[in-house]
Amino acid sequence: MTEASLSLALSTLSFMMAVIWGGPLIRILRHLRIGKLIRVEGPNSHITKMGTPTMGGLMIIVPVVLLTGLLNAASLIGLRTQVMGQSVLLPMLVMVFYGLLGMIDDWEGVRGPRRGLGMRARTKFAFQAIFAFVIAIILRYVLHVPEMYWLGVNRPFELGIIFLPIAMFIIIGGSNAINFTDGLDGLAGLISATAFAAYGAIALLQGQVYLTRFCFTLVGALFGFLWFNVHPAELFMGDTGSLSLGATLGVIALMTGQWLLLPIIIIIPVSEALSVIIQIVYFKLTGGKRFFKMAPLHHHFELTGWSETQVVQRFWLVSLLSAMLGIALMFVKV
Repeated sequence: MTEASLSLALSTLSFMMAVIWGGPLIRILRHLRIGKLIRVEGPNSHITKMGTPTMGGLMIIVPVVLLTGLLNAASLIGLRTQVMGQSVLLPMLVMVFYGLLGMIDDWEGVRGPRRGLGMRARTKFAFQAIFAFVIAIILRYVLHVPEMYWLGVNRPFELGIIFLPIAMFIIIGGSNAINFTDGLDGLAGLISATAFAAYGAIALLQGQVYLTRFCFTLVGALFGFLWFNVHPAELFMGDTGSLSLGATLGVIALMTGQWLLLPIIIIIPVSEALSVIIQIVYFKLTGGKRFFKMAPLHHHFELTGWSETQVVQRFWLVSLLSAMLGIALMFVKV
């Protein structure tokens, strides 16, 4: 079986696992009354989403962890054909730890003492930074990943100790960028699936077959989640999904050494994060005026008259084209 066909087979299997697991998960979340609280200042059309089960990132994480873990365990008991290598254990663990952080945040926002607010921003950021620091050390000193590829240059550049803060920034930034993008039915899921598929293709071109398989396993699980998350959504990703997906994507970009392409491949999440920063800075500098009608960016377009499905579809089209451009830039010759 070729690498591409095996990766697609794993994607199909994780999709089926996510869809099968999705129905019971939604019933469990409804029973526990883990429903989304909608901000009053948000678009009026979102009020109808009040109470929709959140913490849906579990639908993505559980099949990926089970499938990756079981396939790694198979190699440990002596099977000659190794489907998943130990190199994917780091992104899998990143997904789990950031997912746990997101679960705590989701629980705090729905049932905890900070109902409607979630975990304090500085507390959440502190945990993200600690996790990212440990991950950066593992990437450089344990896995010895290629530290950076420049466009048109076939060999990686050594960055030295500066790689650590860069890696931390990419992991934390990716985590929060996907988190800001998660606000409309299907938006974060579609864009994340496109980005993981793009980096799966990049890893395949580099010969990192295990990383390719992991990426497409994630794509399949995301498609399974989207089965329930497309408009009108039966389930929301929550911080459980968005924090873990963004951090995992950042780690995969770092493992390929092609992290310079990340802002292009995830141009929509980057734009969403920048819109929040611009809104806050402009608000403070002008004494209360707003640059956008509302941030993150997808809400601005909703308030200008675009329907939710129009925003999602148009943003996804931009994301798809930017992912294709990112892959194409790998072949640029200087």
